[in-house]
Amino acid sequence: MTVIEAIILGIVQGLTEFLPVSSSGHLEIAGVLLGTSALPEENLMFTVVVHFATALSTIAVFRKDIFEILRGLFQFKWNEETAFSVRILISMIPAAVIGLFFEEELAQLFGGKIVFVGSMLLVTAVLLFLADKAKDTGKPVNTLNAVIIGIAQAVAMLPGISRSGATISTSVLLGVDKGKAARFSFLMVLPLIIGKIGKDLLDGALTYSDSSFGVLAIAFISAFVAGLAACTWMIQLVKKSKLTIFAIYCTIVGLTAIVAGILL
Repeated sequence: MTVIEAIILGIVQGLTEFLPVSSSGHLEIAGVLLGTSALPEENLMFTVVVHFATALSTIAVFRKDIFEILRGLFQFKWNEETAFSVRILISMIPAAVIGLFFEEELAQLFGGKIVFVGSMLLVTAVLLFLADKAKDTGKPVNTLNAVIIGIAQAVAMLPGISRSGATISTSVLLGVDKGKAARFSFLMVLPLIIGKIGKDLLDGALTYSDSSFGVLAIAFISAFVAGLAACTWMIQLVKKSKLTIFAIYCTIVGLTAIVAGILL
């Protein structure tokens, strides 16, 4: 993987992790276009690095919220922060089950299958369009919402289904306040990202060489900076009901991917 490819893919990951356009889908398409899908071992390390970068950018943006949640938890009593944390844990269960028991089946959907990716991007577009038409409310995420949003997050493990798009859209369609929906969506993925990185490290599945350090460092920085910008921007877009822009974008990219996949 070259430096230019690392910068491009790092920026793609940083932007699409938060913008509702599917980071996995875009990385699959970019990998096909750049010809990097033939490097599975290096790509695994690359994936871990850029996901760690976006996790750090999430922590940076929501540092005050995370501090308040941790402070509330260490009071060791049932309060608003404890209830929020429990809902986060509940929302993780569906994706954790899929990741632990169906990892091989899920992996088969990756690997440059851009026709499938394009089809899933069209599904994302529909979700975003419907969510943008929903009325804003002041409702927080409740326990039942957390379960349903967690299922949406599990479905979003498919390449082409935007995780943020699916979870935010599901939240808004359930009547959750748009700002609170975005906050819950971005915070709920943090434990999963950290858990996946830990699993890959413990499995010994990661390979590393000194020659790739510079490329990985550049990819990390690119993903982190792009993630900071995209996360901040996305929160404002959700509040202002600007998701239709991304619905149109996902439709265009999805149709293009389907056509390209058929012709290539």
